Amino acid sequence: MNQASTKPAIGFIGLGIMGASMASRLVAAGYPLHVYNRTRAKAEPLIEAGACWHETPRALAEVSDVIFTIVGTPADVRALYLGDDGLIRHARSDAVLVDMTTSSPQLAVELAAHAEARGVHMLDAPVSGGDIGAREGRLSIMVGGSSEALARVEPMLRCLGATIALQGGPGAGQHTKLCNQIVIASTMMGVCEGLAYAQSAGLDAHTVLSTIGGGAAGGFQLNNLGPRIANGDFAPGFFIEHFIKDMGIAHEEAGNMGRELPGLELVRGLYQKLSEQGYARNGTQALFKLYES
Repeated sequence: MNQASTKPAIGFIGLGIMGASMASRLVAAGYPLHVYNRTRAKAEPLIEAGACWHETPRALAEVSDVIFTIVGTPADVRALYLGDDGLIRHARSDAVLVDMTTSSPQLAVELAAHAEARGVHMLDAPVSGGDIGAREGRLSIMVGGSSEALARVEPMLRCLGATIALQGGPGAGQHTKLCNQIVIASTMMGVCEGLAYAQSAGLDAHTVLSTIGGGAAGGFQLNNLGPRIANGDFAPGFFIEHFIKDMGIAHEEAGNMGRELPGLELVRGLYQKLSEQGYARNGTQALFKLYES
């Protein structure tokens, strides 16, 4: 029996900037991989690496022991999991379904209830770390669901992330990811404003970044996206349109809690303005365009 046959069959749906790199790491680790994506062309490198293509999510579900998904919006998640040909209805008995999309905590609770009724296990496990973290297997993975289900998929998650933490029951992973996005929102604004100030002061942006990046201002946004801003590189590691979606979910959840988040609302408005100017498919560091002199 070869090594791959001793490992559970994995289904992976969603091969965008993040998903393609994550799925590649699972193939490299020797897992038998089944893939589906709305655009087959994005799956071709994985197929060449040994993954099996499926024409529908249903077909993928019927042959997978574990399924990972990372798609666009809560509406996409709902259709993928709860449609007539959806994953929950057609998953193998006792399968583990892991949604890594940044989505609604309330939807995560709903999916977990439907999954339990069908005898399958559901985890919400959104990630942070961007395209770099996905390529290098250094993602932070925030999990909501049962410890038993997490234990079954943790070896696979270890291929994808350096930090894996169970946050609580269904929906807790999504709530944690929203905390992450709220922090990033104001931090990204701070990075842009610091670099705009440096520009107006006639300073060299790279020298500034290398200096303050080693002090209290250092962090992922400054040290990884700051140099991209300085180089005029606004290619997406994470799309602005997806970040606006995430901030919208955070706004709604905060409202449900009766909590005001003025920093989030300010940055959300700035990104919406940027999107209206045609930058929705740029990376989040393109916020700097609003500060360019």
